[in-house]
Amino acid sequence: MNSRPVSIGHILPIIVMAMALTGCNPVRDYEAAKLLVDIAAGAKEAPSGDAAEPRRLARNFQVKGVRYHADLYLAGQKPLAAMLLLPGAAEKGKDDPRLQALAMSMARARFAVLVPDLQGFRSLQIGSRDTEDVTRCFYWLATQQDLAPNGRAGLCGISYACGPAVLAALDPLIAQRVRFIMTIGGYYDLVRVLTFFTTGYFQKEGTWQYREPNHYGKWVFVLSNIRRLSLATDRQLFARMAARKLDDPGAAVGDLADGLSPEGRNFFNFIENRDRTRVTALIGRLPLSIRQEITRLNIAGYDMGRLKAQMIILHGYDDDIIPYTESVALAENISRGQGSLYLVQGLMHVNLKPRISDTIKLWRALSRLLRVSRQ
Repeated sequence: MNSRPVSIGHILPIIVMAMALTGCNPVRDYEAAKLLVDIAAGAKEAPSGDAAEPRRLARNFQVKGVRYHADLYLAGQKPLAAMLLLPGAAEKGKDDPRLQALAMSMARARFAVLVPDLQGFRSLQIGSRDTEDVTRCFYWLATQQDLAPNGRAGLCGISYACGPAVLAALDPLIAQRVRFIMTIGGYYDLVRVLTFFTTGYFQKEGTWQYREPNHYGKWVFVLSNIRRLSLATDRQLFARMAARKLDDPGAAVGDLADGLSPEGRNFFNFIENRDRTRVTALIGRLPLSIRQEITRLNIAGYDMGRLKAQMIILHGYDDDIIPYTESVALAENISRGQGSLYLVQGLMHVNLKPRISDTIKLWRALSRLLRVSRQ
């Protein structure tokens, strides 16, 4: 009976009832409730109606000789904390309407929200170089006293951006400055994610499960790595394959595959593989540069004991790009008491259609976000 999505108008009454039962911090919990209603409204006008519309301002800055362009979202009131908001792989990047709506919601909750224009995310070519960009952008944000009072600042990474967000937080330049990290649909073990991308198999409590994957993730991986192929002809053929598949997942690409070199054929065999037992061997045949890049982006290969930030880990059970079990693994591999895991139905990255049973979970997640960000 709790399987239906909750309408925006019903979210606040449900949470008010929960607040009466829990007796926690009433002001913060009410703010978290308003934030949830706001996020659920998406690009529609904020349902709270009691805050001035945040401004979206262009910001240019330089860190360690590298120039960046970003959008800064600010509400009328002084920010209580800063958030570096990182989209997943989306062609519109910082201009994606769903991301803009989320940034506006967070700004209304008195975050100074910085959304950098990172080429890797916008060009669907995510790589380890993004981690360095995230580190520099966060350093700039956290050192702006008017945006991050008393250094209160954190990160929010969506989908693939979880990797650069978490790995940046391990960098000595900012490790002590990152107060919080919120991940939405993130990952822990990149090899397991690649297994799911290609075969649809993921492990739940040691047992293999199957779900038809959204092949968008697989072809983003291709676009992110084709520049590491040796031959220009291979790079061109894979670029054409990805364009076809992103336009029409059912499109045939065999005619293009016929022109690949042996190196390109190894990459294609990995991408087209459907047998989970062959994944490790096929990864072993990939070009060294691609294997090294997988290692660099694989959170599972890092010492998470170095992480100082508090984590709020959100994932939808029905995510068909990165399975929810990756967020379970991420939560299991950080120190006890350092993070909280929230698994819900009706959450597909920044698209939110919560069920009745999940509304309270999401409210608690946002309440925790407000608490740890303002400490």
